[in-house]
Amino acid sequence: MATIPENPLILIDGSSYLYRAYHASPNFTNSDGEPTGAVYGVVNMLRSMLRQFATEHIAVVFDAKGKTFRDELYPEYKAHRPPMPDDLRAQIEPLHAIIKAMGLPLICEPGVEADDVIGTLARQASQAGMPVLISTGDKDMAQLVDENITLINTMTGVVMDPDGVREKFGIGPELIIDYLALMGDKVDNIPGVPGVGDKTATALLTGIGGLKDLYDNLDAIAALGFRGSKTMAKKLEENREAAMMSYELATIKLDVALEFGPQELQKGTPDIDELTRLFGKLQFRRWLAEMLDGSDGRIVADGAATIAGQDSEPVKSSAPAPVIDRSGYEVVLDEARFNEWLAILKQSDVFAFDTETDNLDYMVANLVGLSFAAEEGKAAYVPVAHDYLDAPSQLDRDWVIAQLKPLLEDPEQAKVGQNLKYDASVLARYGVTMQGIRFDTMLESYVYNSVVGRHDMDSLSLRYLEHKTISFEDIAGKGKKQLTFNQIDLEQAGPYAAEDADITLRLHNLLIGKLNADPKLKSVLEDIEMPLVPVLSRMERTGVLLDAAKLTAQSQEIAVRLDEIQAQAYEVAGEEFNLSSPKQLQAILFEKMGLPVVKKTPSGTPSTNEEVLQELALDYPLPKLLLEHRGLAKLKSTYTDKLPRMINPATKRVHTSYHQAVAATGRLSSTDPNLQNIPIRNEQGRRIRQAFIASAGYKILAVDYSQIELRIMAHLSGDKALLDAFRHGKDIHAATAAEILGLPIEEVTSEQRRRAKAINFGLIYGMSAFGLAKQLGMGRNEAQEYMNVYFERYPGVLEYMESTRTQASEQGYVETLFGRRLYLPDIQSRNAIRRKAAERAAINAPMQGTAADIIKRAMVAVDHWIQTQNSERVRLLMQVHDELVFEVKESELESVAKSVCELMEAAAELDVPLIADAGSGDNWDQAH
Repeated sequence: MATIPENPLILIDGSSYLYRAYHASPNFTNSDGEPTGAVYGVVNMLRSMLRQFATEHIAVVFDAKGKTFRDELYPEYKAHRPPMPDDLRAQIEPLHAIIKAMGLPLICEPGVEADDVIGTLARQASQAGMPVLISTGDKDMAQLVDENITLINTMTGVVMDPDGVREKFGIGPELIIDYLALMGDKVDNIPGVPGVGDKTATALLTGIGGLKDLYDNLDAIAALGFRGSKTMAKKLEENREAAMMSYELATIKLDVALEFGPQELQKGTPDIDELTRLFGKLQFRRWLAEMLDGSDGRIVADGAATIAGQDSEPVKSSAPAPVIDRSGYEVVLDEARFNEWLAILKQSDVFAFDTETDNLDYMVANLVGLSFAAEEGKAAYVPVAHDYLDAPSQLDRDWVIAQLKPLLEDPEQAKVGQNLKYDASVLARYGVTMQGIRFDTMLESYVYNSVVGRHDMDSLSLRYLEHKTISFEDIAGKGKKQLTFNQIDLEQAGPYAAEDADITLRLHNLLIGKLNADPKLKSVLEDIEMPLVPVLSRMERTGVLLDAAKLTAQSQEIAVRLDEIQAQAYEVAGEEFNLSSPKQLQAILFEKMGLPVVKKTPSGTPSTNEEVLQELALDYPLPKLLLEHRGLAKLKSTYTDKLPRMINPATKRVHTSYHQAVAATGRLSSTDPNLQNIPIRNEQGRRIRQAFIASAGYKILAVDYSQIELRIMAHLSGDKALLDAFRHGKDIHAATAAEILGLPIEEVTSEQRRRAKAINFGLIYGMSAFGLAKQLGMGRNEAQEYMNVYFERYPGVLEYMESTRTQASEQGYVETLFGRRLYLPDIQSRNAIRRKAAERAAINAPMQGTAADIIKRAMVAVDHWIQTQNSERVRLLMQVHDELVFEVKESELESVAKSVCELMEAAAELDVPLIADAGSGDNWDQAH
């Protein structure tokens, strides 16, 4: 999933905004008959961008009047475009005036297009390590994308990083210019190669390479096998000159001579008088009202609508949201009023509850106050530890907790919160075992639609209530000077905290109604997600013991090895250079050493990404050294250096945070630290797992499901051969090879089994024949034949895949075995690449989502069993994909392993056995 970096340089394609607004906006005019629709549309989009993304560096770039260097190169360039409509031309001047009055840098550079200015600034920023966000609807800009440059289409909500470009176009950013050169562009009158469309261009570029590679290998094109491939070489040869010229026309210029750099593009102070005049003249009444009401013209990013991938939602409107009445909020400072509220809560069917603390880390957070609401519009905040208040001015924390403890621990008293797991963990520090955690608005939203956007309270309030909440930064400030909650004045803290409870209750009342309308979704919430909340809270607080000395020693060894690799790299290269600098690597690898260029970056320079280095490492020593250096450096900074610093001094353990409402398929994710991405396929990664140890007298027990997604595939597809293989305990990969090759299973070789394994797992993720061919190192036709035979032997699998695609297209979502709904926004996209990606996701999501549901059900069952045991006997430590990790008393190991396996295997009833395998040892590596 593409993510937007913090504080990026935002470059807005003003010309793209202008035409889109002109064609999309109503035909507005003011009372003088002057057209205003395009101005309104562009300003609305700019305001939305400013609300979504916090940045100090921004510019709006427009095409300047007059011809550009492309017109000199090719006089027919854009010759077919009609002249700008008069009613649009009339709006440019007032639009530019508003943008300048908003304090936004505006750029119009003569002789070049807006694309060239954006490209130049983006490349300069990227080379300086500055993140860049380009807002445009122009597909040509995809050539600019790199590790620091991201595109966003604010009309569709689509965000493109390098992976997003590959998903949309089927090729990486480095081939976009070649793609455009082959296809041409009717709008810009770029000729391209006649007869080459989207599919053909993609087939040529993925099959052979860029334009130069194509012309160097014309005789290889016929073998690609796409429609028209046999005559394509001739077409290319006949149109060589047009193709090369099209390449020049499509290439965005990256060296425009500008009098300013990216760092100088900073937001200025809005001109209130000028904005008031312009909004009044154009009769933009709502914005004019803001100015007249005393607005300073600044638009502050609230972060609530940050687009985080193609599934995110664009902001509905830049209009001020309706304000929920806060007059029913109160701050409780005396025992009498507190007791009145306590009586109200006891009588309620469900009440909203929230804590305010001085830290986001649940292991060290101190309780500063509590808020609750039992009726919409009425909420209370009880401060208990604000620094500036004398003891008599606020209630005693211990007294308040003692009064609330019976209510909070009452399993029959229903509570709702927003991420109540955090609140439960904080309360546990004060001896409160919170029960009755019946609802959680974060999880209600997530179960209702996991891909609609973020599930934090501010986002949910905007999305479902159209209400802009008081943000924490509004009352605490930003950056290093940000206050902690205990330092915030009650005049600000009270409404903020009370609003949290009120909004939570309002959201619950709305969302639970939606979920109750669908029994399946209601069951996912009530039977899977909500019971898991206290399980995760306990598991997080238990933590896992780390051998810090082992990690420190490994860090030192890695540091020595990194120095050795660096010295070897210098020797091979014949000079010293920065191994982490793409620019210096390009010079060493491709200019000095003359290594073949595998791929190019959007700017046309040779790529040095990991995929390129892996290919070059097959034949050259330096890329192999660079790969080892990158891998070890990442391992060191992410794990061996970092993990020891994350050990809690009180518990001597590492305590991660598990997130239920992140992954679309229902899988848990882990942060601070991320325990789910520790590599296990190399020795250094396994050594990190060796540092996860058991306490004295205990062992680490790891229990994981065997081939769970393949077993789910067998169940969902009902394929007889697959069911038979699992029911009889056959080696599924050897059995698949035997079926495909028509051999007895005992005659299957290890290589044949490897190929069968690749196709078994590949099909789960919708792998194509091309992908299979690449993975197995065989021809595409051979891979296709292999897949054809597979589907002949396993017709149920093919039928499942086809019916799932159809079902997904018809209803827009697929479901897991337990009813979790997985929406697929692109399943009916007119873009074939995006649609195909959605179809692949449709096939995989029910399997991955069902596996996620099963492990969650298993965790609930296992935790329930643990709670009935001697607390010293077994502790649940971690969940990593399909694996649960425990700390078990050594004398109890065998019986605990047996019980856990039985519970995990009983977590779901499939048409094939669900198998859980157990391993144990002194550390996680031994156990796994």
